Amino acid sequence: MLRWAILFLVIALIAAFFGFSGIATTATEIAKILFFIFIVLFVLALIFGRGRPPK
Repeated sequence: MLRWAILFLVIALIAAFFGFSGIATTATEIAKILFFIFIVLFVLALIFGRGRPPK
């Protein structure tokens, strides 16, 4: 999921460079949402992923 966030960020930067502000804004918002979802899932995996060690 982090890969998708980085991809949308790169698309936003390229679109902003060429002056497509609508596309850049949309891609930036998608990248932000995906990044925050990734952070939440990562923290949840850290918290709940700790189980008993294998025998």
